[in-house]
Amino acid sequence: MTNFRTAITANVLALAVVASAPALAVTLDELRERGAVRAAFANESPYGYVNEEGVLTGESPEVARVIFGRLGVENLDGILTEWASLLPGLNAGRWDMVAAGMFITPERCKEVAFSNPSYMMGQSFLVQAGNPHDLHSYADVANNDEVTLGVLAGAVERGYARDAGIPDSQVQELPDQTSMLAAVRSGRIDAAALTSVSIERMAQLGGDRVERAEPFDTPPEAIGYGGFAFRKADEALIEEFNVHLADFIGSEEHRELVRPFGFTEANLPGDVTAAELCQGS
Repeated sequence: MTNFRTAITANVLALAVVASAPALAVTLDELRERGAVRAAFANESPYGYVNEEGVLTGESPEVARVIFGRLGVENLDGILTEWASLLPGLNAGRWDMVAAGMFITPERCKEVAFSNPSYMMGQSFLVQAGNPHDLHSYADVANNDEVTLGVLAGAVERGYARDAGIPDSQVQELPDQTSMLAAVRSGRIDAAALTSVSIERMAQLGGDRVERAEPFDTPPEAIGYGGFAFRKADEALIEEFNVHLADFIGSEEHRELVRPFGFTEANLPGDVTAAELCQGS
């Protein structure tokens, strides 16, 4: 078995958005010669995060390790950054890909290129124990002007909130899951919005002061498909990546790999492609 190495690099300063042209394409031969692909993540469980042993894991890095291993790239070097810096840093050449479970959306497709999706996922809320405001949908927040909703800065949930008619004054952006959990526990926000599998993990970590809002009504437009982001110039690399991804997703090996992170057969993306998602299909 290939011995994979993960190097965790913390970016403590926010990355500036680079206005100049994206970095030149990276080729598969270059990655093989280097022996590693640099993958950015945002420490969001269960998509890409550092576990208690200090190892980068999660659905996205683990799938990326398998695919690049099949492509002859032995190591995956993880680079930790804030969510909002993932795509600017990619286009600035600070890393080769984003392995953070990022939803493929038309807006993001204007900035970067995506692999085909590796999963699909609905939404949920983290609320205080007992769900005191009876929040089971984005519409419930829109209908209660005393409620504040927390979202991850740069993530799709801000758009879902606007689409549901929630005014910006009722939405608070937070940098990461840790701050979202703390804000719900303290009552600084009344609910935190993320994908259902992320909220389930946060509820488990939060103890008896928080819970996952159940049931939860995910609108059709908020069912997302997550994939791996690359620079637009990396077409040849993405094509090779997608070939092996198609062979792997849905296999028994894949299902066993992602099951510990809460992913089931219900989260398989089917035949949906990045091209369709970039077009808003």
